[in-house]
Amino acid sequence: MIKRTVAESQSERSEIVLPADSNALGSLFGGRLMQYIDLVAAMAASRHARTYTVTASMDHLDFVSPVRVGELLILKASVNRAFRTSMEVGVRVMVEDVRGQRLRHVSSAYLTFVAIDKDGHRMEVPQVVPETEHQKRRYEDAGRRREMRSGETARKKEMRAAMPNGWHV
Repeated sequence: MIKRTVAESQSERSEIVLPADSNALGSLFGGRLMQYIDLVAAMAASRHARTYTVTASMDHLDFVSPVRVGELLILKASVNRAFRTSMEVGVRVMVEDVRGQRLRHVSSAYLTFVAIDKDGHRMEVPQVVPETEHQKRRYEDAGRRREMRSGETARKKEMRAAMPNGWHV
């Protein structure tokens, strides 16, 4: 089985927050930030798998601090762990105040991506080789989060089966 290091998947994206990206209070729309997070995570997943990938889920998305018009977003992503056909990607979002050049953490998220071939079928992905202590911790944490997601998925299936009309209101 092919193996790849975390560094091989690392991706970074920068965006300046424009008025069109903000709400009436001058803060970045949460949905726009989610879009940026999904894009940089997709880049990391595709770099690791070296094929097409699709977003399966986004969880543990935290909005820590508002992002204002004119601030510079810096999004960093890497694959934390690969399973058979899926990968967990961690994303950390920082803001740089271009005048003071201070960095502050504004958001973090974990996303699951699935590798697919040109026909849309799932493909196996290379395993992740964590090299640093930080990467090893993230690798282990990803396994625990996967177990939690699996339990949550099972509970949702049970709930759906118990509802006569499914999720419909």
